[in-house]
Amino acid sequence: MNKARIAAILAPLLFAACQAAPGEAPLAGAKMGGPFTLTSQTGAKVSDTQFAGQYRLIYFGYSYCPDVCPVDLQKLMQGLQKLEKQDAAKAAKIQPIFITIDPKRDTPDVLKQYVSAFHPRLIGLTGSEAEIAAVAKEYAIYYRKAEGGTADAYLVDHARQATLYGPTGDPIALIPQDGTPDDIAAELAKWVK
Repeated sequence: MNKARIAAILAPLLFAACQAAPGEAPLAGAKMGGPFTLTSQTGAKVSDTQFAGQYRLIYFGYSYCPDVCPVDLQKLMQGLQKLEKQDAAKAAKIQPIFITIDPKRDTPDVLKQYVSAFHPRLIGLTGSEAEIAAVAKEYAIYYRKAEGGTADAYLVDHARQATLYGPTGDPIALIPQDGTPDDIAAELAKWVK
């Protein structure tokens, strides 16, 4: 993974987070997020406008990821489930979304099976390679196919971040996918109004 490229992607996010006033969203004003139209695990076209008025917990990864993606998703969805038990109304305002960075292998059928293992409301999104590249760029997500492997068996290097976006699509905060479900539930509860 190119450290200079990752630093260039994350620098604006870190700068925005450092500039947040007390009580203000850490990512307020960050240049990330935007419109998209992708394909869901059901095969239906899904647009960002369908989530207007909802908070969006977005994680980019891929179903063939051998380690971090399933662990991150498990923790994130356990945190959301914990919030559902603590404050069902607040949790209902959050739409969890998984966007693949490996559209070649992550077809709607593959995503349907994958996301159902983590949470019943988790939406899996895929698209063409060009569509995924455009969305990843808008959402400040670094990824690239790793060297080696075969045409069907390969790894994808990618940024690991779960981001909470507000009801108008503005970035609010990075959610600690490395934290415990309690940490994740607390962070979500802190920002969802």
